[in-house]
Amino acid sequence: MAQRIFTAAKSVRTRRPAELKRAEQQRAQETRSAILDAALAEFASKRFDAASIRSIADRIGLQHPLITYHFRSKEILWRAVAEYVFERVRLERDANLSGSSSASAVDRLKLAYRALFRFTVEYPQFHRFMLQESLSYSPRLQWIADTILKPLIDWLLPQIRAAQDEQALPRVEPIVFHYMLISLTSTLSGFGPEISATSNLSPSDPALADAWWRTVEQLVFEKFPAIS
Repeated sequence: MAQRIFTAAKSVRTRRPAELKRAEQQRAQETRSAILDAALAEFASKRFDAASIRSIADRIGLQHPLITYHFRSKEILWRAVAEYVFERVRLERDANLSGSSSASAVDRLKLAYRALFRFTVEYPQFHRFMLQESLSYSPRLQWIADTILKPLIDWLLPQIRAAQDEQALPRVEPIVFHYMLISLTSTLSGFGPEISATSNLSPSDPALADAWWRTVEQLVFEKFPAIS
């Protein structure tokens, strides 16, 4: 054992400074990601005022000063969680849209909303995190609307209008259509516990998720076929 410790210590001493710096950065990034995941779960299960840095630390077995080292306040941590999770949503959407530049507007919308649906099924805390803030107006809700939601919506609304012009979607205010789709895509994750309590279905079952999305496509996107 002593020989192994000596060998490991010697290995550390002989590492180049750049390697040590990269290793430290990797550890810091892993700690930061763990904190953000735990904070997402905390904010998803409690209102902002009820959540605490100490409870977040307890979720991952850290001393709470380590969290305040990375995020100086609960408000800063909440904003970091919002940016973190929406960046993952954006990456999921972009991956699904890759190579779809020649697709019709309605097909691009199906890909975008399907990506959001898949994300909410895999990470149900995301919808619950948003629901906690959407229960009433707050400066945090306004911040997330101005900073994160509006840029995403600004991409979606022209796609919705284009699909409506193709007669592939019903004529309704684009922003209303967007929130109708948000409701449909988030219901499986939002009502997951209730679905399990009232049936033998599991919201995390891939077969159920596939059937759910097929139904959304049939109800929303296939009722108004595009005119060629």
